[in-house]
Amino acid sequence: MNVLFTGGGRRVELLRAFLRARRSLGLAGKIVASDVDPLAPAFQVADVSVLVPRSDDPGYIPRLLEVCREHSVDVVFPVIDPDIPLLAQAAGEFQALGVRVGVMGSQSAQAVSDKWLTAKVFAEAGVPAPYSWLPEDLPDAESISFPLHLKPRQGSASKHTNRVDTWDELQYLLERTPQPVIEQYLDGPEVTCDLAYDFDGRFLGMCQRRRIEVRSGEVQKGVTVWHPDIAEYCLKTGECLKARGPITIQCLFHEGVPRFTEVNGRFGGGLPLAVAAGLDFPAWYLALVTGRQPDLPAPGEYRRNLFMTRCDESFFLDPGSDQIVTPILGERGPWLQES
Repeated sequence: MNVLFTGGGRRVELLRAFLRARRSLGLAGKIVASDVDPLAPAFQVADVSVLVPRSDDPGYIPRLLEVCREHSVDVVFPVIDPDIPLLAQAAGEFQALGVRVGVMGSQSAQAVSDKWLTAKVFAEAGVPAPYSWLPEDLPDAESISFPLHLKPRQGSASKHTNRVDTWDELQYLLERTPQPVIEQYLDGPEVTCDLAYDFDGRFLGMCQRRRIEVRSGEVQKGVTVWHPDIAEYCLKTGECLKARGPITIQCLFHEGVPRFTEVNGRFGGGLPLAVAAGLDFPAWYLALVTGRQPDLPAPGEYRRNLFMTRCDESFFLDPGSDQIVTPILGERGPWLQES
């Protein structure tokens, strides 16, 4: 039972969650991680590490197919946003090798990769969302209310996203934001929902977590919560997208109403909090791939008011050894000595 994670990067906790799930189910197999960077932290916990071209390289998908053949991969999950539409479009090629792809269909994958198209999905699903405009449709200075939120149509990790407080500031940032979308500013709090669907689109479960602190777009501190209205709107969004595999949906409260802003067709960075709260997404997916029925909870049945706080962790690598170096704090190892 072999799983490939594309763009493994910093998703050490996610890979560890799958390793634990594999042990709990008594499964043999490999966790395979791919990345463009030989120093990707995920490489230090994966069973197999594979260097691949950048996702915009024409050889990227052929290389992933080669990895699947070489390591008898059973299922592939993207870990970064740019991979989602690529894997969705190439899903047939993976399926021809007997590999399941944990992403939604190509049309939906394109929609969630574009913030403007995502807003249209929310509108179609009858889900509340912030007012939004493209630059050419923006009202004049006298007709618009500040603050606003500016972000690129395609992007991740909160890059090029800004709060805008004046018309002059808006004009300045519009010229410096790639393919901008302007939105009504929402004052929060922010809730992210982790949802799991099986490979045929059957809903499996959902966890809601309030984001307390975020760094570079990823939650650093959070707490599990449950709002029935958010659950209803998330299910409507998933149905509209014909969701498959893991997805995350984000919303911010404004005047007491949750307004939905983004969908990511992958595991969220805060998924370990959902797993700790009792929703073992990794075990569910491993069970499905091996033909078992996962033990699913009732909607909203997980540990609430569970807090998560994160810290950085380091791996130390000696180029002259294939072992990870774990130095004692304060000790000056030979790999640090001056030549």
